[in-house]
Amino acid sequence: MGSSASVDVDAIVREIVSRYREEIERLRALPSAPPERLFHSPPARALKEEILAVGKKLWLREFVDGNGGNISCRLTDDLVLCTPTLRSKYDLRVEDISLVDLNNQRVCGAAPHTSEILLHLTIYKHNRDARAVVHCHPPHATAFSITGTVPPQGVLPEYEVFVGVAPVSPYDTPGTQAFADTVIPYVADHNTILLANHGIVCWADTVTHAEWQAEVLDTYCRTIMLAAQLGRPLTHIPDAKVGDLVRLKKKLNLPDPRHEKSLNGATAPNGKPSPVPTLDGVAEERINLLSKRIAAELAARLNGH
Repeated sequence: MGSSASVDVDAIVREIVSRYREEIERLRALPSAPPERLFHSPPARALKEEILAVGKKLWLREFVDGNGGNISCRLTDDLVLCTPTLRSKYDLRVEDISLVDLNNQRVCGAAPHTSEILLHLTIYKHNRDARAVVHCHPPHATAFSITGTVPPQGVLPEYEVFVGVAPVSPYDTPGTQAFADTVIPYVADHNTILLANHGIVCWADTVTHAEWQAEVLDTYCRTIMLAAQLGRPLTHIPDAKVGDLVRLKKKLNLPDPRHEKSLNGATAPNGKPSPVPTLDGVAEERINLLSKRIAAELAARLNGH
């Protein structure tokens, strides 16, 4: 094997992936298994249980009250699991989860789905890497939204990396397409938005990670409010050090308008590829064979053959 110092692994991976990209895209376009089978599959069950767990976290943290808030995640590129309308997030059951398509047609599930699903679907349509969406009303972040205040930047590293810039979208009536459309300008380069006079919406590669962003944002807003009570100006991180955090964020493939270009369509947050839709057995076999070919070629190149 050649010296590791002389091997540009990133360049080799880019070259191999570029040659296989067309075949990979053809496989992604293959038809999925029937929606009913997908809806009752073990992977779907796991996603439903994650939605339930996140619903309880939101309620326990007082990010939702009454029947407020809603949660969704992609089961495939075009089918979305989502919470029901008029149901406390603490009381959710697996059988309450519905499956809808990107046109807001319920495909599976007995419970009427959330009336605010249009917000989620609009995010999915405009950002392929958005795999899960959480909408809730955390009190400190919502306080910023009802005053039209964008949280200051460059104060805490965790906020810079995991949220960084949380714009305020203009108000419109919740549950309408006009309301959903207010987030379109921000979907590609952000992962968290303050909804004017309403709450917040976050999206990520998993439901859990989207909920984490809600926690990071609300804790940050609370901390800023507490600091204001001290009557002293905020101390900001030096610009050069903020640049270090933005570069770290780019390595993690987290979106940010301060990046040179949008990461939309690249790898999902935390460096994990966006999940491939559940396909039929033939397609799965072809994907497995293709994966083995790529792995074998990469191994051979790295070993100098």
